[in-house]
Order: sequence, then C-alpha cells, then structure tokens
Amino acid sequence: MNLYLQFIFIFYMGCTLGWILELFFRRIVHGKWINPGFLLGPYLPIYGFGLVTLTSIFLLFKDSNLNSVIIILLMGLLMTLIEFIGGLIGLKNNVKLWDYSDRWGNYKGIICPLFSVIWTVIGAIYYFFLASHVMHALDWFGKNLAFSYTLGLFTGLIIIDFVHSSKLYLKIRKYAKENDITIKYEQFKIHIKDVQAKRREKYSFLNPFKQTKSLKEYLTDYKKEKLANK
Repeated sequence: MNLYLQFIFIFYMGCTLGWILELFFRRIVHGKWINPGFLLGPYLPIYGFGLVTLTSIFLLFKDSNLNSVIIILLMGLLMTLIEFIGGLIGLKNNVKLWDYSDRWGNYKGIICPLFSVIWTVIGAIYYFFLASHVMHALDWFGKNLAFSYTLGLFTGLIIIDFVHSSKLYLKIRKYAKENDITIKYEQFKIHIKDVQAKRREKYSFLNPFKQTKSLKEYLTDYKKEKLANK
C-alpha cells in the first residue's frame, strides 16, 4: 500500500508541474492562455506517468555501475514512448491532443526528433538536479502519511474530471469520424477562444467547451476554417 501511495504522490507532483510547464509553453507558442491537455483541471496525467517513469529509472539504476549517459538516454526514450502511446490513442480516434506535423522527422505529428531531444534533456535535468529533491519529497511523504487523504481527494477529482471530459471527447471523436477530419484539440480550443473574443463573450479558461454556442456549431465552424486554410 505504501508503494501505491508513493506512486500516487509522484504522479500528483508530475501532473501538476507538467500542467504549469505546458501552460506557459502554450502562452509562449500561441501568445494566449490556453488550458492544456484533455482534462479540465490543473493537471496533466501524461506528465504524472512521465515523472513516475523518471523516478523509477533513477531508483532502479542509482546504485548500479551503469553510465549516467545511458540512463539519461533511456529516460528520453521512455518519455518519447509515453508520448507516442498517448498520441497514438488520440490519433486512432481522429483527435490530436498535440501536433508536431510542422516539425522535421515527425511521425504522424505525435512524436518528433526535436521533442525526443527535449525529453532527453529533461531526463538529464531530472537526473542531475531534481532527483534528490524528489527523493526528499518521498522521504517527507513517508513520514507524513496523513497527506494521503489529500491524494485521495486528488484521485477523486481526476476520476470525476476524466468521466466528464471523456463524454465530451466522445462527442468530438464522433463528429471527427463522421466528417472524416482530424480535430486538433489545442487548435480547437484556440478557435473557440477567438470566436468568443470576436463576439465579446466571456471565455471559460478551465472549461473552454462550455460556451454560448453548441459544441456541434463550434465543430462545424472549425471544420469550415480548417478546409478554408488548406
């Protein structure tokens, strides 16, 4: 049970820190504040799995004689694999949660050499600078298991959010398949925000799909815009 709680604790840290990182990344790239990811709340599960993976690799090899370069390359490879699996699941359903189509050497727009290098650099930063802090955090958690109640609340929120977001995702996937198009999740959010700005209507940051127009109307407008830009 303690191992399970440690997993949830690291997962929680990764989800939250990853959301903050992606929030500012999208601000820099798009010039707009866009709630990143599939869920509504301030957490990105893919980063949670990423931090769990990095921590597991570090713990597995920290006392071995394996060269640190090999360990870091393994971290970059597994982070790319996590991104590949997540992207492939979305692509199979005609929905892209991110898009690297304009990046050199990309595969179906879900992974590319540039971001594999970035994940490897993140692995190096984790290995040399962050791993010790994560170990201290785990040590603190081991001495303060009462914090597990907070983790229980976090888990409950994610489950509720996942159920709600999945219903929305299924509607978007259905529209995409019926119209034989691929919906780029982030672009669709930006499209909604731009429409709201033009109409001078209030935009919901945490729930961008809950707007005055119906979801189908936004999807139809998005489709027309996408076809016009081809």
